[in-house]
Amino acid sequence: MSQPVSVPALPPEQRAPRKPWFSLDNRYIAPAFITCILLVGHLSFGILESYPRTLLAIGTSVVIELALGRIFFHKWVHPASAYISGISVGILVRSPAFWPYALCAAISITSKYVLRVKSRHIWNPSNFGISIMLFLAAETVATLSIQWGNYLLPMLVIWALGSVIIWRLHRFHITGIYVTSFIAFAFLRSWMTGSPWQSEIAPITGPMYQLFIFFMITDPKTTVRTKRGQILVVFLVALLEMVLRLEQVVYAPFYALFIVGPIAMLVEIWLDSRRTGAAKLTVAQ
Repeated sequence: MSQPVSVPALPPEQRAPRKPWFSLDNRYIAPAFITCILLVGHLSFGILESYPRTLLAIGTSVVIELALGRIFFHKWVHPASAYISGISVGILVRSPAFWPYALCAAISITSKYVLRVKSRHIWNPSNFGISIMLFLAAETVATLSIQWGNYLLPMLVIWALGSVIIWRLHRFHITGIYVTSFIAFAFLRSWMTGSPWQSEIAPITGPMYQLFIFFMITDPKTTVRTKRGQILVVFLVALLEMVLRLEQVVYAPFYALFIVGPIAMLVEIWLDSRRTGAAKLTVAQ
């Protein structure tokens, strides 16, 4: 009588990884948290010029983003980036009129589609729009600066929310290097000018800098790719900002990023082109 053939048991099925009880698409994290930052800042200190002006900036950004995305890429692009640009304009721009909010938002979004090199836009949209408005309409437009207070708790809430965003995006080193550089240069400015070091450090605790360090300098689309390059670029932004502050330039952080950021992007694009050309030459040989 033949022995029954034993069939090896099948390995147990691997269990599907358990989904977290709560998850959020990365595209929605920044918009959700910047909205929280807006609410905390406005309810605590009234940092908005008005809700209608902010809504106008957001609406203009989203509409133009959708229209230009359809024209240039023949698809409906996700509006999360436009929402961040619009809400940044709504928070940072100060004007008694409504038109600067719409125009600044329009310039910001349009720059993404027009000012491109090798299919990459080289300016942070809201930084570009705000800087241009400060250049061209300085009599009508200012930026959020001293509208803050001495309350520590709202500032800690905003820093916590911003930190979660950039930690999720693996860009915490950019903010960390900038803050460290800013503080070091603040002590240097204090030594050079004789002003109290507390007054030199104080600006980084304001709401303008919350948006600047968490959303502008960390923008994945307008920063160089390598971690070492990102660290160098943000250090240079802080360095140029110190120089501009010594020259009494009021909007030093915006102008520093406006100048350094695109130069870094263009250098990276040029290096990429050289590497591509060298690789093609090697293959041809």
